[in-house]
Amino acid sequence: MAISIEQQADRARSHLMVSAEVTRQTAEVCLESIAAAAEMMAASFRAGGKLLLCGNGGSAADCQHLAAELVSIMEKEFQRPAIPAIALTTDTSFLTAFSNDFGYERVFERQVQAHGKPGDVLIGISTSGNSPNVLYAVEAAHGLGMKTIGLTGNGGRLASVADLAISIPSSDTQQIQETHLAVEHILCDLVECHLFDKAEPQET
Repeated sequence: MAISIEQQADRARSHLMVSAEVTRQTAEVCLESIAAAAEMMAASFRAGGKLLLCGNGGSAADCQHLAAELVSIMEKEFQRPAIPAIALTTDTSFLTAFSNDFGYERVFERQVQAHGKPGDVLIGISTSGNSPNVLYAVEAAHGLGMKTIGLTGNGGRLASVADLAISIPSSDTQQIQETHLAVEHILCDLVECHLFDKAEPQET
């Protein structure tokens, strides 16, 4: 039985309203951790460090999105130098080779060991907070003297093992992912404010 236009509209409205509420709650409880994460990233960049990112599925896409915003630009109106960021999710030859030979759980750990150095920052993204390959990557980063940021939801181990956690107040994967994207854009904006002469946002 086909869903009616009215039912479609109701479902769409419900999703958007829930998403807006999660975003509102994030603004209430996560601002300090977002600001601290931006400061951690900017301090690393100033000292010649780089950002590594890892995650699975939609979180893998988020890694690529944030890395692209930093290496390229986020706003055409604000031109600035490239910022070094690597999404560990993009090297398909390595990902498939290592996973085939050794398993998937330590795939990001291996990349952190190859590319990370003291003073770098790792962002691990996991909506559940329990992705084993992300947790192993955080552990490896700590072993190298890197700082770690966990971008997650309201459960799981990532928030407790990372140096700093941005925990979206939701357990719904879709809502967490949607809010993660907003946070990622904010992190990029704040890093630009720390590193470059970026104007304050206009009042609306």
